[in-house]
Amino acid sequence: ITTLPGLYLVSVGVVKPAIWIFGWSEHVVCSIGMLRFVNLLFSVGNFYLLYLLFRKVQPRNKAASSIQRVLSTLTLAVFPTLYFFNFLYYTEAGSMFFTLFAYLMCLYGNHKTSAFLGFCGFMFRQTNIIWAVFCAGNVIAQKLTEAWKTELQKKEDRLPPIKGPFVTFRKILQFLLAYSMSFKNLSVLFRLTWPYILLGFLFCAFVVVNGGIVIGDRSSHEACLHFPQLFYFFSFTLFFSFPHLLSPGKIKTFLSLVWKRRILFFVVTLVSVFLVWKFTYAHKYLLADNRHYTFYVWKRVFQRYEIVKYLLVPAYIFAGWSIADSLKSKSVFWNLMFFICLFIVIVPQ
Repeated sequence: ITTLPGLYLVSVGVVKPAIWIFGWSEHVVCSIGMLRFVNLLFSVGNFYLLYLLFRKVQPRNKAASSIQRVLSTLTLAVFPTLYFFNFLYYTEAGSMFFTLFAYLMCLYGNHKTSAFLGFCGFMFRQTNIIWAVFCAGNVIAQKLTEAWKTELQKKEDRLPPIKGPFVTFRKILQFLLAYSMSFKNLSVLFRLTWPYILLGFLFCAFVVVNGGIVIGDRSSHEACLHFPQLFYFFSFTLFFSFPHLLSPGKIKTFLSLVWKRRILFFVVTLVSVFLVWKFTYAHKYLLADNRHYTFYVWKRVFQRYEIVKYLLVPAYIFAGWSIADSLKSKSVFWNLMFFICLFIVIVPQ
């Protein structure tokens, strides 16, 4: 057992009322079937939350019909990495439920509720604290975007805009530095995000008291920086979202961009190869547990052909670029928050 007792506490909240209302014996309500039924309840909740999130994030002028939205929700609800755990007494379904619920409340501006739901998600899985931080980051990103648009408007009135990724990056850094130096700006952000900050302090207290983020079997959960995990995430997402992320047009655009900024991509490729070379790890469960697909992928591909992990680097880079390109409608600050949180939740493993 390496997670906090959130699932068990929720189970008690379902089992005890069943004993009182229906008069069932503890042997019946605490059976394997009934305990797994708790996750089926979470799976129904996840379906509804995904539907509500679709309604919230889709612009009104591009809103899909109800049937399209339901089908999109169903596609995510039966996603293999979530769906198969709905029938087992694992933490995945509950963890996803509270994370989605927290984000939904954040989008509606109910930040106290969002922080409380983030705490519930943390009780299911410690790394969910990162997505509570992301909810706070979403609030901060909104304020930064508003201030950035105002700043750009002022500059465009005085000077013509200067284009280029490095110039834009430098401007954003200067803007963030100036914004963070204002006590008024920081006080506004604090008033909006204090529930998340309080949750962050509670998490820090847990880490100090517990002596680390891991509970239970620490010998099998030693921390490392596993940078290729980010590459695996990009390729996994590209594979399962290929209708949106992979097309001849996207490949052509990517190749054109590579040629235009070939020095940048050459450096990115070298760094990626180095990260694959020095930071590829294989957990002993991955090597021993043949119940998982990754066991066979690792055994029959990566272990058999050492060169494969290097040959896949261009595909990793394309996948990462394609995901970032698909999120360009979001503000630069939302993307910054998202990719930072994604990095923190995936790479330190």
